[in-house]
Amino acid sequence: MTTENTVLAQLIAALRAGDLDFAAPPLQTRANFEGMLTTLPVQPDLTFTNDTLAGVPTLRIGGPGVAEDSALLHLHGGAFIAGSAQAYRGLVGELARATGVIGYAVDYRLAPEAPFPAAVDDSVAAYQALLARGLPANRIVLTGDSAGGGLVISTLVALRDAGLPLPAAALVISPWADLTGTAASRVTKAAADPSLTSAGLEAVAPHYLNGTPATHPLASPIYADLTGLPPLLIHVGSTEVLLDDAIRLAGVAGAANVAVRLEVWPDMPHVWHAFHFMLDEGRQAIAGAGDFLRNALKGN
Repeated sequence: MTTENTVLAQLIAALRAGDLDFAAPPLQTRANFEGMLTTLPVQPDLTFTNDTLAGVPTLRIGGPGVAEDSALLHLHGGAFIAGSAQAYRGLVGELARATGVIGYAVDYRLAPEAPFPAAVDDSVAAYQALLARGLPANRIVLTGDSAGGGLVISTLVALRDAGLPLPAAALVISPWADLTGTAASRVTKAAADPSLTSAGLEAVAPHYLNGTPATHPLASPIYADLTGLPPLLIHVGSTEVLLDDAIRLAGVAGAANVAVRLEVWPDMPHVWHAFHFMLDEGRQAIAGAGDFLRNALKGN
């Protein structure tokens, strides 16, 4: 076994041994999730400033040589009941660094206290606040992971429907884009996925939906009309129960004439980018995403 395969095996073993269970009560899950992510190392040259965008708490993230006239707006994962800007500061900082821009990690409201469509409303408001600060839409990119990946697409649809200018491009990582739970990979990848379970996702979805049909296009954007969206890059690991969410999302986008690139990374677990500090593939995925986003900004 090569050194890199050993590192991946160690990561997968650690993920399997973790006590994160989305089927647990939401507040317990939230605390466990936060505790897990805040232990991940963060590069010391990143700078963090508390900010607000249209009243939505946001962490502004800077680094050496990044452009102040462009922004990356990130929507974090956590199945809509967990996660925070603070917990994701390392991942967002590295994505922003790779893109060469200032990063903004949004603390959108969480369920069950604030169910759908609160997260969409907050994300739309945060984006509009960047526009109000004088940033042109074509100098902004959106990124998101897991639930935040699906939320990126929902936000783009909501912005389009409101007649607002859309960002230059978007990156979605391991997106949860179908809350119906009907994707085949929920079953076919159950044994391979060390991070998520279909049972956990099924348990948490009602906390967010709060009676809204799971097929609502802003809750499960694979059911939305994606016409007119900006170029998309979708990353997903081959071991994920959400593999089909990413594949189907790419298909829906492509059918709507959206420029979309889907990358399925062999053997990678859910949001492997977050483990860039130990995993070569994490660093490679962030670098590739940065190239995609930076080229989109250069084209404007």
